[in-house]
Amino acid sequence: MSYKALKRAVVVLADGTKFFGKSIGVDGTGFGEICFNTGMTGYQEIFTDPSYYGQIMVATNAHIGNYGVLNDDAQSGNIKIAGLICKNFSNTQSRPSAEADLLSYFKENKIVGVSDVDTRALVSYIRDNGAMNAVITTELESLDDLIIELQNLPNMDGLELASKVSTEKPYFIGNPDAKYKVSALDLGVKKSILNHFIKRDVYVKVFPYNSSFEMLSKWNPDGYFISNGPGDPKPLLQAQNIAKEIIKKNLPLFGICLGHQVIAIANGVPTYKMFNGHRGINHPVINHETGKGEITSQNHGFAVDRNAAELNPDIIITHSHLNDNTVAGIKIKSKNCFSVQYHPEAAPGPNDSNYLFDKFIESIKNFSS
Repeated sequence: MSYKALKRAVVVLADGTKFFGKSIGVDGTGFGEICFNTGMTGYQEIFTDPSYYGQIMVATNAHIGNYGVLNDDAQSGNIKIAGLICKNFSNTQSRPSAEADLLSYFKENKIVGVSDVDTRALVSYIRDNGAMNAVITTELESLDDLIIELQNLPNMDGLELASKVSTEKPYFIGNPDAKYKVSALDLGVKKSILNHFIKRDVYVKVFPYNSSFEMLSKWNPDGYFISNGPGDPKPLLQAQNIAKEIIKKNLPLFGICLGHQVIAIANGVPTYKMFNGHRGINHPVINHETGKGEITSQNHGFAVDRNAAELNPDIIITHSHLNDNTVAGIKIKSKNCFSVQYHPEAAPGPNDSNYLFDKFIESIKNFSS
């Protein structure tokens, strides 16, 4: 398929700014909060990450689709982004192990995308003006109506989205005869996170986002996990109550990304919507306990309030983002609870932070002994 045959498409930001391009081959319209990811690889993992639900993704890498897709790389059952904006979209792939091309994958998931956009100009604009809602469309004849619809789109601040991506029923994953059992609260968990538990001889029972502490504890697990996910952590009152109960009983608890924010709120530390979030696979973090730096994979638009965390007598800030000094990790004094803002499972990204899963297993061992 030649680019000349493709339909015209447009990106319209909430403030009225427009960027024109061409449809990648899936006609239609997508609404969401626009954001950008600076990763050079791992587009399939990014597109299928439940944390991106409700967001239109701008890829800063100039080439998207060139190595196709592989089922094992998917982080969930389908594409979670609301749409894609890129510079060059490849309709063919060259990776021998690829099972499909990205265009077919998008068509199967009914995802709208726009290519041939000046993504450098678009990302620069977002950096200067902040994250905002947007619409991407091939339906140019209906643009005026779509812009009106865009103005009525809810903002991400205050928006609960975990219910859109969480499992509807509890399920098990791993070896039933594994040494450890963990209850995982699914706010939008990635497959690679669960795989890291399985590799460490953990049998996991995954629970829906609105489960109670009684449901998670009835299975008599050795530890608890609160996952990553999309949206604002503030509306997740049930998850916050679960965190409070686990911490009160001093049971082993580990949180990642949205789970990290939920744990902070459960301990009286608020979160806030960032001007621009952190999304990429090369974010530098300092571990204050070891003094070592870590290159991390990150995807979040909310952050833990640093001043409140520093003033809280029960909170220790364990990790900080070196670009803007935001809180990247905390632990609770005298409790078996810690969390990080980034994705230590590295899908995609570096493996610097895999040790956090070992740390969680160690906390389970120490609690059980």
